[in-house]
Amino acid sequence: MYAIVEINGQQFKAEAGKKLFVHHIADAENGSKVEFDKVLLVDNDGNIIVGTPTVEGAKVVCQVVTSLVKGDKVLIFHKKRRKGYRKLNGHRQQFTELTITEVLA
Repeated sequence: MYAIVEINGQQFKAEAGKKLFVHHIADAENGSKVEFDKVLLVDNDGNIIVGTPTVEGAKVVCQVVTSLVKGDKVLIFHKKRRKGYRKLNGHRQQFTELTITEVLA
């Protein structure tokens, strides 16, 4: 059984026991439970339920493994040739690591 769930504006395939890295959830603490009820699709052994826009009564229960994980550094480099203009900027996205405990439909 799996579900397609929307978390912080992104869609993820959620199966029990799977780990997810989602955009940082501000109020999540390590070891706490988080529930997401924006379930867009549920597949229960071939029986597919598509929501309009969400499936009523369905939710995904997750446990927070790590509340703040930093992603890889991405470097942004701007240059204008023959003008002496160079600018280097870096960014590290913040994530929250979740483990899906169950999918309820």
